[in-house]
Amino acid sequence: MLFFALLLEVIWILAADGGHHWTYEGPHGQDHWPASYPECGSNAQSPIDIQTDSVTFDPELPALQPHGYDQPGTEPLDLHNNGHTVQLSLPPTLYLGGLPGKYAAAQLHLHWGQKGSPGGSEHQINSEATAAELHMVHYDSDSYGSLSEAAQRPQGLAVLGILIEVGETENPAYEHILSHLHEIKHKDQKTSVPPFNVGELLPPQLEQFFRYNGSLTTPPCYQSVLWTVFNRRAQISMGQLEKLQETLFSAEEEPSEPLIQNYRAPQPLNQRTVFASFTQVGSLYTTGKRALPRNKRQGGPQQVGGKFNVSPRLTPSIVISRR
Repeated sequence: MLFFALLLEVIWILAADGGHHWTYEGPHGQDHWPASYPECGSNAQSPIDIQTDSVTFDPELPALQPHGYDQPGTEPLDLHNNGHTVQLSLPPTLYLGGLPGKYAAAQLHLHWGQKGSPGGSEHQINSEATAAELHMVHYDSDSYGSLSEAAQRPQGLAVLGILIEVGETENPAYEHILSHLHEIKHKDQKTSVPPFNVGELLPPQLEQFFRYNGSLTTPPCYQSVLWTVFNRRAQISMGQLEKLQETLFSAEEEPSEPLIQNYRAPQPLNQRTVFASFTQVGSLYTTGKRALPRNKRQGGPQQVGGKFNVSPRLTPSIVISRR
């Protein structure tokens, strides 16, 4: 019963119509979201275009620690077409360490483009989008009793952003999801997926990531998300990408619009700081605590992309805009 309630909360937050119909394009598209969801027009929105010559290298960022990702239990996982994306429920036994608190997993979902289009991801790095993006959504279970409560509090949520590109071979981990898409072609259809090693969806080298404060990328756009966007990418085959781009529809029955181009454009960074857990020297990447002498691990200026930035110890605080 608790798990079912958690699933309903996830659907409410990330597919919340709230009495308003929203889409990514057209008269109800993302340019018009703030009219119905004012927070979508606030000053700390996501996604963003991460410019690596302007990030702040923070050697004090703890390593991200996914717990239980390789053992999601024995119960089937619910896969759902909510009309905006495909969403897989995750049990709260999965959680993240290395953050300000314990963040329990709730769900994951995908964003993608359309066949023949190079873009599809929400976040960009140096103005480069990838074919798709995976989001793993967690909430601060130490501080809040539910996902819906945490979603309206600063840093109540923690989302992992995994950029996905096309590679030469099929990715078996992603096939656990993509092989079931034909069962949920239309909005509100659901199916069950056997449990699998969710950790294999993550990219290599988890120690290389960007961290910033932002928002949900769909209405109601609450500015409550501690974002971790990985520098390295996951790969799927072209056939897998086309399955994602061509299988789903955004309405309950025919005729229906294809569920494509479900990504939000990058939002202004404004006064926020993007932190990086690593720095690049030539073609080599290093993480802070193994690469820096002691006197550079005390919050001193770190040179990133030709610029010096001061690296504070703590994740930056932002002013959360209220409706």
